[in-house]
Amino acid sequence: MPLSVAIITRNAAAQLERCLASVAFAEEIIVVDSGSTDGTVELAGRQGARVLQQEWLGFGPQKQFAVDAASHDWVLCVDADESLSPELRATIVAELKAPSGFVYTMARRNRFLGRWLKHGEGYPDWSVRLFHRAHARWGDEPVHEKVAARSPVLRLSGDLLHDSAETLEKYLDKQNRYTSLQAELLRAAGHRANALQLVFSPLLRFVKFYLVRLGFLDGVPGLVHITIGCMNSFNKYAKLKALERASK
Repeated sequence: MPLSVAIITRNAAAQLERCLASVAFAEEIIVVDSGSTDGTVELAGRQGARVLQQEWLGFGPQKQFAVDAASHDWVLCVDADESLSPELRATIVAELKAPSGFVYTMARRNRFLGRWLKHGEGYPDWSVRLFHRAHARWGDEPVHEKVAARSPVLRLSGDLLHDSAETLEKYLDKQNRYTSLQAELLRAAGHRANALQLVFSPLLRFVKFYLVRLGFLDGVPGLVHITIGCMNSFNKYAKLKALERASK
């Protein structure tokens, strides 16, 4: 199939094989690595991927680098800890035979504390990942990157399965890094934090995802997931306030 799959990696050997197997139908698989030392590059090469080395640019720019390096205009972007469900794979194959659009989003299902989440922030978590590169591109965000589409975004059936298999400790460490980056970006854009944001941003997030979008139906994993999400909302603005105070 005239499709390029773009994957960015760094020390992802534990998850990459499952990811590569799920996208093996594509004519080209590009792995852009940023200094792996765990055998990621060798594994990708054995599985037939074209491997490129690129120093870390931030999530958005790194993914766009992979898209620009693709041989085909149709590009599917997946992370090393993601894989396509059989239904999603079949949907993509069928859609690309006679495309009805140029940009597609897919439901991302997250596995957290050993459970596939079905509600709240964990699902469907719509993510634009398949597009014709003349009609969309990754933004410049260094974290929480998004695809900017210049054509209507259509939905695909099937799930993009996100199973990082990381420990809760590593997950919390990653969220801590992300909120620090978000605070720095907000500061650079001229935003300021206030008490209302510190109070209501976590509260509204809890109401939206845990109550309205039924996150409570995912049991303890759902509760832990949204609690961490609410803490992220609080920490982002708390760190922004700390940056404001430090600059005085």
